[in-house]
Amino acid sequence: MRGGRDIAAVTDARFSVAPGECLALVGESGCGKSVLASALLGLLPANAETTGSAVLGGDTDLLTADERTLARTVRGRRIGLVPQSPAAHLTPVRTVRAQLEESLRELTGVRGSALGKAALVAAARASFPEGHLDRYPHELSGGLAQRAATALALVGDAPLLLADEPTTGLDRDLVERTVDELRRHTDEGRALLIITHDLAAAERIADRVAVMYAGRIVEIADAAPFFGAPGPRHPYARGLLDALPERDFAPIPGMPPELGALPGGCAFAARCAYADARCTDERPAFVSDLACHHAPTGRTHPLKEAADA
Repeated sequence: MRGGRDIAAVTDARFSVAPGECLALVGESGCGKSVLASALLGLLPANAETTGSAVLGGDTDLLTADERTLARTVRGRRIGLVPQSPAAHLTPVRTVRAQLEESLRELTGVRGSALGKAALVAAARASFPEGHLDRYPHELSGGLAQRAATALALVGDAPLLLADEPTTGLDRDLVERTVDELRRHTDEGRALLIITHDLAAAERIADRVAVMYAGRIVEIADAAPFFGAPGPRHPYARGLLDALPERDFAPIPGMPPELGALPGGCAFAARCAYADARCTDERPAFVSDLACHHAPTGRTHPLKEAADA
């Protein structure tokens, strides 16, 4: 950043997504979820640096691959992307139909008279209305732009799909139809990383959940026990669920720290009712899919037991 200052937008993120599996990445705005997705596709700004590895299919390290490799063999073909801001990613001077047909030609080889029908099928997968196919991006509502971007991402049936807030701007019925289509994409043996604030959508679609806070993944859990019993193990993850209207409707107090001014200990300590001196002084390691000094036994967090008592 200006003045030679570095911002650690994502730190020590470790996870895997298997074929046929959906991993939901959740957390408050600004915690680094979209930056992580951009890093996997080589779409970070020029002043960004990455370290480590992100291996796709056992043969391609996404963090060290050059732009030619990413552009010609990865994006669209091996990894599909539903962008967070679809209107900004659609080509402004071409209709939705033209963009779908171009993607179909490049990614599936469909040509000639079959192209028009294939475009209709592709649009229908994302519930994009046929009557809007000849509109330009600026003529679309936010929800329509979202569905257009989802349709384009699904065209290549890529082995891995990154869906960054794919339900933004959609009403509840369309949210469910969209996540169900993404689930079908996964059930056919493809992997899905969905980034979302919509915990109801995550519960509907995910096999596992990764919770991110202040640039770090603090918990990874199977979806069923995470949303059900015994529930999350990390106090922050528990707070996210308790904030839902259908649950306690109790907000997490305070605000997340600035990524450029992270505390030396646990980044959540200032907002955590269970924080002690160790939490403020020492950063917890990510062990057994959890970054918390108050390590649980089994699937139940001792702090949850104390609070429930």
